[in-house]
Amino acid sequence: MLLAAGLGYLAGTVPSADVACRLATGGTGDLRTFGSGNPGANNAIKALGPRWGSAVMAADIAKGAVGCTAGRVVAGGTGAHVGGVAAVVGHCFPVWNGFRGGKGVATSVGQCAATFPAWSVVDLLVAWAGSAMPWWKRRHVGATVVSSTIWVGASALWWRRGWPNLWGPVPTVAMPLAAAATSAVILYRLATEPPPLPPPPEAPPDGGDREPRVPLVPVPALAVEEPLG
Repeated sequence: MLLAAGLGYLAGTVPSADVACRLATGGTGDLRTFGSGNPGANNAIKALGPRWGSAVMAADIAKGAVGCTAGRVVAGGTGAHVGGVAAVVGHCFPVWNGFRGGKGVATSVGQCAATFPAWSVVDLLVAWAGSAMPWWKRRHVGATVVSSTIWVGASALWWRRGWPNLWGPVPTVAMPLAAAATSAVILYRLATEPPPLPPPPEAPPDGGDREPRVPLVPVPALAVEEPLG
């Protein structure tokens, strides 16, 4: 189990957002000094554009799945859950960056897809529905609370009923415990989220991961054509 946790943590610490930012900006940008200061997919979309942000999201999801797979290889079904939780912890608190990481939401999607695939699509729909409600203040936090609560409850139901779990491990008590542990880590990160960084004078105010703003990678302007002689 210790090996499963170690492998999962290492997978979670892969600095996908930092690598994307360096590639996109030629090594001059840092997501921790932009917008919400969060090295995650949402901030990357605003800072670097949809393509780079989507790549960061895919990489973060993959980190969760890889952590679960590694844990399952070395320690079976319970090891998969241990590796998934450790991957989220590694993403949120990477030792290589002074324990300043992302919020772990995308990485938890990979964990859910690897350990509870029967629920993963429903979980995404619940999170999307909550985040799409414009009247809900801090809806990204509210959506995370709702989806996390339902994830834990569904995991417990699957374990108690012994329902099939597609390619995931056989449901045991480790499944709801892992869902609860991951949810606690993510909610802690959201609760301790610092206020958005002040924008530069030429940029509009930023609302953290919830509002678009001027990207780090500017869109090239078209050159003005010379008048015909």
